[in-house]
Amino acid sequence: MKAETSGGRAPSLADQIYARLKQDIFDFRLLPGDRITESHIAERMGASRTPVREALLRLQRESYVDVLFRNGWQVKPFDFRYFEELYDIRIVLECSAVDRLCQRTRDTATQTTLQQLKQQWSLPPTERTTGGPATCAMDEAFHGQLVAAAGNREMTRIHQDLTERLRIVRRLDFTQPARIDATYDEHSAILQTIEEGRAADARLHLQQHIASSRQAVRAITLHMLQDAHARNQNTTEHTAT
Repeated sequence: MKAETSGGRAPSLADQIYARLKQDIFDFRLLPGDRITESHIAERMGASRTPVREALLRLQRESYVDVLFRNGWQVKPFDFRYFEELYDIRIVLECSAVDRLCQRTRDTATQTTLQQLKQQWSLPPTERTTGGPATCAMDEAFHGQLVAAAGNREMTRIHQDLTERLRIVRRLDFTQPARIDATYDEHSAILQTIEEGRAADARLHLQQHIASSRQAVRAITLHMLQDAHARNQNTTEHTAT
């Protein structure tokens, strides 16, 4: 994962540490509930504590870590209820965007967006992207473009924030080939119903699509957490012996 910077500037040491820690959290090398200290991270990263603290404060603002009073930091425990609530908000926003787009099917900008998305998603299986990370990025862009095309800038901003917060679990949906194929089919159906101005059907397809992803992500996340905890326990027992 590349560090995110503004204005095209080169990533600072704090940016690099932030990106590495975030990737460790995403890949379950740092497990939910793990306690970490600035001094330990600084030693591991070969840096002073100042950029480490900057990186941790940024991760705290994004709800990935919590600060412990006089006792370092903790990777935020995994809260499925929190993610379920984010998914609920996402459905509301995207259904609203779909409604708006169905009312604007003759609008040139809407037609352009739909055609661009159809070129990416309404494809036969032999022409589809099969890589998980690439499909995940495309999926995020698909939903983001639909919301942006609805024309409400504040809705777009909130949706972008939700996308960032859900990325830790949502990316797991693209680790299975069947889910990648399903995403193409479901996106294509959503686009077709929007293009035809069938708002009720478009909302239904969208809700079913997000519900399927949500269900798959929960199951995969639980499985990966169990595997990560088992590996961690085995490593601890091996070190002790």
